[in-house]
Amino acid sequence: MMKPRSFAPSWALYSALLALPQLSAAFYLPGVAPTSYKPGDKVPLYVNSIKPVAAQDALLHSVMSYDYYNEQFRFCQPEGGPAYVSESLGSILFGDRIMTSPFELNMMKNETCKKLCTSKYDMQSAHFVNKRIMQGYALNWLVDGLPAGQHLYDDLTQTEFYSPGFAMGTISTTDPDGPTFFNNHYDILVEYHKVNGKEDQLRVVGVIVQPASKAYKSDNLDCNDNQIPPVVLVEDANTETEVTFTYGVYWTESPTAWATRWDKYLHVFDPKIHWFSLVNSAVVVIFLTVTVTSVLFRALKKDIARYNRLDQINLDDLSGTSALEDGVQEDSGWKLVHGDVFRTPSHPLLLSVFLGNGAQLFVMTGFTICFALLGFLSPSNRGSLGTIMIILYTLLSFVGGYVSARVYKSLNGEKWKLNIALTPLLVPGIVFTTFFFLNLFLWANGSAGAVPFTTMLVIISIWFIISIPLSVSGSWLGFRAPAVEPPVRTNQIPRQIPPATTYLKPIPSMLLVGILPFGAIFVELYFIMSSIWFSKIYYMFGFLFLCYGLMIITCAAVTVLMVYFLLCAENYHWQWRSFLAAGMSAGYIFANALIYLISKLSLGGVSGTVLYIGYSALLSFLFFILTGSIGFFSSWWFVQKIYGSIKID
Repeated sequence: MMKPRSFAPSWALYSALLALPQLSAAFYLPGVAPTSYKPGDKVPLYVNSIKPVAAQDALLHSVMSYDYYNEQFRFCQPEGGPAYVSESLGSILFGDRIMTSPFELNMMKNETCKKLCTSKYDMQSAHFVNKRIMQGYALNWLVDGLPAGQHLYDDLTQTEFYSPGFAMGTISTTDPDGPTFFNNHYDILVEYHKVNGKEDQLRVVGVIVQPASKAYKSDNLDCNDNQIPPVVLVEDANTETEVTFTYGVYWTESPTAWATRWDKYLHVFDPKIHWFSLVNSAVVVIFLTVTVTSVLFRALKKDIARYNRLDQINLDDLSGTSALEDGVQEDSGWKLVHGDVFRTPSHPLLLSVFLGNGAQLFVMTGFTICFALLGFLSPSNRGSLGTIMIILYTLLSFVGGYVSARVYKSLNGEKWKLNIALTPLLVPGIVFTTFFFLNLFLWANGSAGAVPFTTMLVIISIWFIISIPLSVSGSWLGFRAPAVEPPVRTNQIPRQIPPATTYLKPIPSMLLVGILPFGAIFVELYFIMSSIWFSKIYYMFGFLFLCYGLMIITCAAVTVLMVYFLLCAENYHWQWRSFLAAGMSAGYIFANALIYLISKLSLGGVSGTVLYIGYSALLSFLFFILTGSIGFFSSWWFVQKIYGSIKID
């Protein structure tokens, strides 16, 4: 007779399946759980750093951000002074400086015209503020984690959306050389949603700010008077402009649920062009890759069959039983260099260090995009992208150390101690030094985007306490693992390399190979650039995942094709050539950044230009390491396969 308890696992499984909907309904990502308010509860309004966006001429005029409470702005402060709100490491690195504010928002309690404070602007502060208005700076507020934005309408898609941030002031549309108007009144429109219709469970689902400029004449404030002239900050040594700050709060019920409250902020401008370009790139890349692989495999199959057939005929000739067949010639092409193709390249230490860091970046990028696809990098969890990238790069130092050591051992390197030391120090050291140098420019200009010294110490601590030991342990395992043995022996005397045709010379081949991976990511790169420099929210990680996959396939295919032609031309220096040719796509990315600087930006000052070019060069360098590693490893696999498939005497 069967025991009743044997059914226990099935019942447990059934109960777990029944509980899944409840578990999923109760699950929220860290830091993004909803907050419910009761009528009259205080809803915090935090202020973030003031950042530049596109001015009225649609160009970006600055890359500097400023603290909201910078003494030149003279904004009203809360009692006891503002306090910093705790932020993630990624949020700090991306320039967020969130602080408390004097604004009082109480759930469902409207305020029509509430005075904050009165500030006086002398000539210096007036000039500073007027210049920021002309450069298109925007205020950034946060209410319950949602950015306060402006309500806009897209004529092309005929959709309404919210744009994060709102203008600090305006420029006269009739007279471009006229005065600038400083916004000192804010109508804050907050949308709330009742959870299941309950009056005591109210959640914020939208925030709009309508700024206005009102030069009040007396203490008798009338915010609804549209006849009040705008505030003009006078730049005169003998005059101080007195400005009174006011605000109003208006609550409206909304059918938008808390889970979909970010949808209004995520807007794609001209989505048809985006889709068309993406599909076009995908079709071209897939067609190119299929063509390359079919031609390559057909040629290789014919080559291998001919070489093996020739070897068989040579063996038969030794026994005197066969004559040379028509159409079978002596060795030519890539088989001729079989004794040199696995010869140790120049500077194997540097190459192995680059490849280890490239493998680390490759895995980190893949994991980051997958996390984003799964929704872990929600825009509501500020700085999550930067935080997860730092955590993954640190933990994956083990992979970098292992790959670097394994490659160096396979390249017959002898300076193993130097390899262990340089793998976690060289590339991260270049990145950190460049970042620190650019940060000095931000410090010198008093920008809020400057990373605090304490945060720098945290990054250095993570680097030396976690990253370097993990890399060293990976290198130790890599050197203990067996080297990747070549399928053929290397001759003692190097073979002479004949002169190459024009397209196989280093520079032309790099330019030809590098442009194809760049073409696969060009469209998405434009959206990423707009997100970084114009303070827009990037969320199309599905498109990014597809582009990343297309880039990997293209990079591998075209590099392998170049290496095949190189070997057929009896040039066996494929290691550095494959790395540099695939990495050349980073050169196109940097050139694209320079074109973007000319066409979309008008920075004017030296500091802004240096910062833009510096950060673009830093990103291009990391992309160079990434794509170069993809090109090398695909070529290494290809060379191992083809020389392992032929018979060598």
